[in-house]
Amino acid sequence: MEPVTVRNVSLVNGILLGGLEKMSGHDISLLIYTLIAIILLIFLIAKVKWHPFVVLLLTSVILGMLAGMKLPDVADAIQDGVGNTLGSIAVIIGLGTILGKMLAESGGADQIANTLLNKFGERKVHWAMMIVAFIVGIPVFFEVGLVLLIPLVYTVARKSGMSLLKIGIPMVAGLSTVHGLLPPHPAPMIAVEGLNANVAKTILYALIVAIPSVIIAGPVFGSFIAKRISGLEMPKALSEQFSKKDSKELPSFGITLFTILLPVILMLIGSLSDVLEESKTLSEWSGFLGKPIVALLISVIVSFFTLGYARGFNKQQLSSFMGECLAPTATIILVIGGGGAFKNVLITSGVGDAIANLAVNTHISPILFAWLVAALIRVATGSASVAMTTAVGIVAPVLANVNGVNTELIVLAIGSGSLILSHVNDAGFWMVKEFFNMSVAQTLKSWTVMETLLSIVSLIIVLLLSVIV
Repeated sequence: MEPVTVRNVSLVNGILLGGLEKMSGHDISLLIYTLIAIILLIFLIAKVKWHPFVVLLLTSVILGMLAGMKLPDVADAIQDGVGNTLGSIAVIIGLGTILGKMLAESGGADQIANTLLNKFGERKVHWAMMIVAFIVGIPVFFEVGLVLLIPLVYTVARKSGMSLLKIGIPMVAGLSTVHGLLPPHPAPMIAVEGLNANVAKTILYALIVAIPSVIIAGPVFGSFIAKRISGLEMPKALSEQFSKKDSKELPSFGITLFTILLPVILMLIGSLSDVLEESKTLSEWSGFLGKPIVALLISVIVSFFTLGYARGFNKQQLSSFMGECLAPTATIILVIGGGGAFKNVLITSGVGDAIANLAVNTHISPILFAWLVAALIRVATGSASVAMTTAVGIVAPVLANVNGVNTELIVLAIGSGSLILSHVNDAGFWMVKEFFNMSVAQTLKSWTVMETLLSIVSLIIVLLLSVIV
C-alpha cells in the first residue's frame, strides 16, 4: 500500500506545485496571508474560545491589512460584506424561525410524526423519523429542529422498545441533510444567493442528491451503529419533560403539511416565470411569488391562521411566540454576517482571484474544489453556516474564470462539504451527545461518522450528476 500512497501524494504535490509555479509572487503572498488568517481564526475559536462573530471580524481586518489594503477600504469591505450577506438572509432566517415556532407551538410537528408513524408501523419507525425530520427541518436551523423533534424520539423509543440511536440517527440525518443541501433552508440559501444560482433548479438537484444520501446516512447507518453502541438510556428529566403533549389538540396532518411545504411550492412556481413569458402578468406574479423572502412571508402569514388562530391562539400569544423565537437568532445572524465580512475581504483584497488562479492552473474540478474548501472551514470552525458563507467567497472567483460550470451543483458541493466531520468545536455535536446521553467517544462513533458519511455520499452523487446535467 505504501508505494501507492506515496505516488498519490507525489501526484497531488506535483499538481499544486505546478499551479504555484504559474502564479505571481504577489498571488503566492496573498495565499500565505490567507493561510495565516485562517490558522488564527481556528486558534481563536477553538483554543481561546472567543465568539466566532468577533473572530471573523478581527481576522477580516488582519487579512485586509496583510494583503496591503488601505485601512478605510478594509473597514468598507467588512461593512459591505456584512450588509450584502445579511440583506436577504437575515429576513429568511427570521421568517423561517417564526414558521418553525408556529409548527412547534401548534403541535404540527407531532401531527406529522404521529401520522407517519401510524402509516409505517413500529418496525419501520426509523424511516418515519427520517421523513419527519426532512419535512420539519425545511424552515428551521438544525438546533431548533433537534429540540423540536427530540421529544418524539423519546416517545417512540419508549413505546417501541427500539434503540435510541436506531430512531435518533435517521432523525438527525434528516435535519442535517436539509440544513446543508435543501433551499429554502437559510444555510443553502446563503450559497444560492452568493453564487446567483437558480433556486428551483437547486431544489430539484438537491432532492436528487439528498434522498439517497439521507437514506444511507440515516436508517441504514443508524441500524448498523445501533447494534454496536448499546445500553443508552434516555435522560430521565428530559424524557419526562417532553412527554406531555395531548394528541387530541393537534392540527390536521394535511393542513400542517401544506403550511410547512408552502414556501417550497411557491419557489417552484417561481421557476415558471420564464415559461410564462408570453403572459407578462403571470410571469411577473410567478417570479414575485417565487422569491424566497416573499414565499416565506406568505407562508408565515398563512401559518398564523392554519396553526395559530385555528388552534385557539390569540394575537397576544402569536406576538409572544414571535418575540421568543426571534431573540435566539441574533447570534446566528451575526456569525453569518461575520462570515460575509471575511468573504468580502477575500474578494476585495484580491485573495479570491489568487485562489481562483491556483484552482485554474492546477485544473482542480470546481465541484471538488468547492467541497474541499467548505469541508476544511467546517472542520476548522465547527459551523456549517460559516463554512458555506466563507466558501462562497473563495469559490465565486473560481467560477468567474471557468466556463460551463453548473452553479447549482456548486451550491450542493459547498453544502455537502459544510456537513463533514462534526466534532468538539460544533454546538450540534454537544447537543446530540447530551440528548442521546452518550459519551464523547460514542458521539464520535455515531454522530460524527454519520455527518461524514452524509457529506461524502452527497459529494459522490453531485459528481455523478455533473456528468449528466
